[in-house]
Amino acid sequence: MGKAAAQTRNRISVAPMMDWTDRHCRYFHRLLSHHALLYTEMVTTGALLHGDVPRHLRFDAEEHPLALQLGGSEPTDLAACAKLGEAWGYDEININCGCPSERVQRGAFGACLMAEAPLVADCVKAMVDAVSVPVTVKHRIGIDRNESYAFVRDFVGTVAQAGCKTFIVHARNAWLQGLSPKENREIPPLRYELVYQLKKDFPALTVAINGGITTTEQVHAHLQHVDGVMVGREAYHNPWWLADWDATFFGAPPSALTREWVEEQMVEYMEREAIQHGTAWYPIARHMLGLRHGQPGARRWRQVWSDHRLKHLPAREVMLLAHAAASDAAPVAAWASASSADVLA
Repeated sequence: MGKAAAQTRNRISVAPMMDWTDRHCRYFHRLLSHHALLYTEMVTTGALLHGDVPRHLRFDAEEHPLALQLGGSEPTDLAACAKLGEAWGYDEININCGCPSERVQRGAFGACLMAEAPLVADCVKAMVDAVSVPVTVKHRIGIDRNESYAFVRDFVGTVAQAGCKTFIVHARNAWLQGLSPKENREIPPLRYELVYQLKKDFPALTVAINGGITTTEQVHAHLQHVDGVMVGREAYHNPWWLADWDATFFGAPPSALTREWVEEQMVEYMEREAIQHGTAWYPIARHMLGLRHGQPGARRWRQVWSDHRLKHLPAREVMLLAHAAASDAAPVAAWASASSADVLA
């Protein structure tokens, strides 16, 4: 894949988020944007080499373009898992060098790998040699209190020599001690200028920026300096934003999507998942609770879709209950306490 293609594919993406960007979430996001690059949750090499591979790697063909994020620090294991990812049809293999959680550190991967750039380079080379799809790295601008630009510059330079052409950079340091993962997303200051400088110093690389990005205006501003933008929690909590991305960032015609159409597609997906895999609708619906964010009746609609008392009902009946609740003044509890036959009569 050429440089221009890489930059286009990475122009805007949804970040890999543990417990959030599973295959159901990605299917939902793909309904909203055809072109945004989507990422899996981080999957550890151990989970793939010793666990249930289909459970971790299965995805719907509609999810492309799709990247598999791996967690690990053993070149041979990462190469084997990269080959698995390519065989399953992923468009990109990404290695996590940015997660600061203690659990990840105990596995000797994530942000702590930034202190071992030669090891990361060995991992990348092993993966690049094993697969034909792009191998990319997601990392921070530094670790702990080391705020030197030279640290991240040298990290990128070392890893790029091993064959990595795309770097997704969270513009905060990762504090490996004393902060929770949530605090690591909020307390270390954002220093976007360091990511911009990386692009200046490595113009041949594709550089995408991540961290604290919540508006279209911010995305446009960043794209004046780097090749791509990765959006995290805002994409999850305010997913309707994605409906504008294809037109705004990829030159597609203006979206004709409606929230109602997207919800209907998700219900059809829930019905297919129930038949094909025995999946309940409840763990799927949780990903679309932000669909009506800011709309009249959104809170009532969301309460119905997240009401555990309705788990026994078919997804389509829950959708009708949610629509009724969103347009009615009665408390949601009234819908939940009534039988579906009564409410839908």
